[in-house]
Amino acid sequence: MAAPRTVDGVEAENTEAGLTQSNSSSGDPKRPQFGTRFLTDPRQVFQHNAWDNVEWTDEQEEAAKKKVLENNQPLPPEKQEEYESRANEYWNEFYTIHENRFFKDRHWLFTEFPELAPQCNPNHEPHPDVSGTDSTQQDGFDLKQCRDSAALSGDNCDFPGSSATYRILEVGCGVGNTVFPILKTNNDPGLFVYCCDFSSTAVELVKTNPEYDSNRCLAFVRDLSDVEAGFPMPDGTLDVIVMIFVLSALHPDKMQASISRLARLLKPGGVMLLRDYGRYDMAQLRFKKGRCLSENFYVRGDGTRVYFFTQEELHELFAEAGLEKVQNLVDRRLQVNRGKQLTMYRVWIQCKYRKAS
Repeated sequence: MAAPRTVDGVEAENTEAGLTQSNSSSGDPKRPQFGTRFLTDPRQVFQHNAWDNVEWTDEQEEAAKKKVLENNQPLPPEKQEEYESRANEYWNEFYTIHENRFFKDRHWLFTEFPELAPQCNPNHEPHPDVSGTDSTQQDGFDLKQCRDSAALSGDNCDFPGSSATYRILEVGCGVGNTVFPILKTNNDPGLFVYCCDFSSTAVELVKTNPEYDSNRCLAFVRDLSDVEAGFPMPDGTLDVIVMIFVLSALHPDKMQASISRLARLLKPGGVMLLRDYGRYDMAQLRFKKGRCLSENFYVRGDGTRVYFFTQEELHELFAEAGLEKVQNLVDRRLQVNRGKQLTMYRVWIQCKYRKAS
C-alpha cells in the first residue's frame, strides 16, 4: 500500500496500512487488529508496508518536541477568526474539488470496532448488545420513555429510525466512507444508520450515492460545535456514535461541549468510538511556520484545521461527559514506502467510551 496521500495539505488517514487486505466488502475475519506486526530487526524494515507499536527512541521524541516548538508561533487573532468563521466554506470547497475520490472505504472498522459489525449475518458471530441488555427490551424502554416525554412536551416521538432496534450515528461522515461499508456489511434488519457532516456538499454526495438507502439511513447537515442545534433522533436512543478523524477538526475550545452533547444521545450502555490524530504524528511535524493557530492546533493549506491529541486529553473530554473508559490506545505505526525507501511515523489514538447502564 502506498504512503498516505496529501492533497492541498489534507492527509488521507489511510489507517488500513499494516492490516491484512480483504477481498470483499464484508471484511476478512482473519484480518488482525493493529498491534500484531512488530519490527524486531531494523534491517527488515522494507519487507512490509507498515509496522505496529513502534517504540520511539528518546532522541526521536525530543526531536519531535523541538520541531513542534519551532513552529508553534500562533497566527494573529484576526486570521484565526477568519478560519473559524469560514470553516464551512473551506470544507465545502474541499469536497467540491475531491468529491468521493480522496478517502478510501474503511473496511478495517469492523475489526477495530466490532460494535459496527453484522449482528445477523450467518458468516459472523453476533456481537453482544453494547447496552448489556436485550435490544428489544432496551428499545421498548427507549420508545416508552420517549412517548412519556412527548406526552408532556407535545413533541412527536415518530422520528426517522424510530422502529429500529440498533442505531448508529456517524459524526463527520464526509462522502460516506464509513457509512456505506456499514450498510453493505451489516445486514441486521433492525439497523438504522444516521450520518451527518458540517459540509452540505459532502452530505449531498452521500445522498446521491447509488448505495444510499433512505429506508436504512438518514444523512443530514450538522455543525458539531453548535450544541444548541437539534438532532433528528431524541436523546437516549443511540447504541453507537462513531467519529473517525473528526473531533480534531473542531476548535479546541468547543470540543468538550460537543462531546457532552453527543453523549446525551446515547442509550445507557451505548458507546462512543473515536480514532484521531495523536501528538507528534507525521502530519503535525510536517507543518511549517505560519500554520499554527494555537498549541497543537494548525491550519492546512486549504483552510481546514486539525488538532493533535494526547490520550489524557481525550480521556478528560469523555470522562467530563460522563462516559466510562473501555479503551484508550495509542497506535504508533511505522509506514513504509518501499518504492521510495521512505519511512513515516504515524501516531493515532483509538478510544471507546461507554455511557453507564
